[in-house]
Amino acid sequence: MPNCFIRLLIMNNECWHAHDKARTIALLSSLTPSEGFTLTALDGVKLMRWNRTIPRSPVLYEPSIVFVCQGRKVGYLGGEVYQYNPQQFLILSVPLPFESETIASAEEPLLAISIRINLSMVSELLLSITHAHPVHINAKSGITSTALDMRLSNAVVRLLECLQTKTDASVLGHAIIREIHYRILQSSQASAILAAHSTHNNVGKISKALRLIHAEFANALSVDMLAAVSAMSVPSFHAAFREVTATSPIQYLKKTRLHKARLLMVQDGINATLAATKVGYESASQFSREFKRMFGKSPMEEVSAVRSALITSPGERLSPQTMDPYVTVQQ
Repeated sequence: MPNCFIRLLIMNNECWHAHDKARTIALLSSLTPSEGFTLTALDGVKLMRWNRTIPRSPVLYEPSIVFVCQGRKVGYLGGEVYQYNPQQFLILSVPLPFESETIASAEEPLLAISIRINLSMVSELLLSITHAHPVHINAKSGITSTALDMRLSNAVVRLLECLQTKTDASVLGHAIIREIHYRILQSSQASAILAAHSTHNNVGKISKALRLIHAEFANALSVDMLAAVSAMSVPSFHAAFREVTATSPIQYLKKTRLHKARLLMVQDGINATLAATKVGYESASQFSREFKRMFGKSPMEEVSAVRSALITSPGERLSPQTMDPYVTVQQ
């Protein structure tokens, strides 16, 4: 069967079998009865629904694969534009703060699923497929959007079907997530994930610095320390960091702190002053200024808006156990 991208060019069709697309929309509509984010029975799998357009705004995504099944999203990073929609899915191989816009309506809401990239699973799969299908790791950035093929779209349908019950999710879910990782590793976009898994390219080296930032964001972190953990000279580290994240190390750290502070205020109900202290700010007024500059609202205004948007599955709440170590609020 010709691949989806060729079919798209020839037939102007989407990357889903007609019955797969209809089934996916029906499943996601059922699993996400309200706007916002729905946690699932599978760790690292979240569902999204928006019934309206959301203007371009700052987000911080964990390393993940995002499939948009209806509606569309546009990502902006360093002058580049990334489309993720029913024809293209998004891969983030490293945690990235960027800006995202959602195009949706009540008649055609955005329906999407986000799957955390499991590097342990990637390592295990590589033992089986590397020698038979060698991949040249040439990814330079931590983000890419790429054409969706029908085998992947079918796996997404089956994943959503197994989320209908906790028993199906626990028995079948892991194998389907493994298949999705496998399909991507077999595709032309394998290098997007493998780059973060390797220690011989800039994405892999910078990933070490990013992990340190997300583990120690509240502490004093210097560029020298980050360069050292990446095994690079400071000038080389600066250049590589900007190539991978489209920002400087200091700006990345600042954005991470602000996203983490927003999460703390939403999740734990603490005030802006305490949140500022917890993420490493010495001045509450500086924190408030930089927060408003980034999010366009005061901390109180932003937290109120985010709380009204966050939806979790029945009986669950956002907590240190259910929240991912990287992500704050995905829009």
